[in-house]
Amino acid sequence: MAVASPQGAWVRALLQLCLLGVLESEGPSYGYALLNRLAEAGLDTVKPATLYPALTRLAEEGAVEAQWAAGESGPGRKYYAITEQGRAHLESQRRAWGDFRVAVTALAEGKS
Repeated sequence: MAVASPQGAWVRALLQLCLLGVLESEGPSYGYALLNRLAEAGLDTVKPATLYPALTRLAEEGAVEAQWAAGESGPGRKYYAITEQGRAHLESQRRAWGDFRVAVTALAEGKS
């Protein structure tokens, strides 16, 4: 019996952290570009139906701002930019992720 890869569940759980990290380090971006950036990093399981609700939640929480911009040769795009509140949230989540990663690694390697 084949075991399903847990990567999809991990990505969904950490997607907001990843999105905030990309927006902080690379600046404002739009959905399709964010999907491509995640895929380049190896997170190619993220689909638009997962990405856009995560961005909407981040905007509702005040962690990102969304702004429409005219497209150069096509329709407008909604750009997302991290806010100061988002930076604070990202820093908090980075610390929590670091602690969690250390604990899980220790347990998985039988060192705890």
